[in-house]
Amino acid sequence: MKKQRGFSLIELLIVVAIILIIAAIAIPSLLKSRIAANEASAVGSVRSINTSQVTYSNSCQFYAATLLELNTGALCAAGANTIDPVLAAGTKSGYLITSVSPGTTAGGTNSTTFDVHANAVTQGVSGVRHFFSNESLVIRVNSAAVATNASTPL
Repeated sequence: MKKQRGFSLIELLIVVAIILIIAAIAIPSLLKSRIAANEASAVGSVRSINTSQVTYSNSCQFYAATLLELNTGALCAAGANTIDPVLAAGTKSGYLITSVSPGTTAGGTNSTTFDVHANAVTQGVSGVRHFFSNESLVIRVNSAAVATNASTPL
């Protein structure tokens, strides 16, 4: 009798097939988990910006015009460093985050409103929902289009 050394080709093919089946089951779940994590991060970022805008407004008597202003405090030094530089850059965890405060200018027109938008950089890959908030501090969500004040509260 001959002693068998190693594995036969059939045994190796069966092992590879099993690994491929497991990967086919696991990868979609992994992608869904990543999208859920990105969306949770976007909601957290919107919540942080809401808090930051309220803090800035209490210190400066108006809302910051941009995310960068919330970080640097160029127009109002008392409101500086209310968000971190990563969030101030506007892109975090696959979401493009913007905060606008219409009317706030260096010339002195100060706004009493602000809007925060969080939209997926790559729709369907980094996230599937859009988020919105304003001075009401209610976070709203829309799956079909950019979220607005008329969207469903989260």
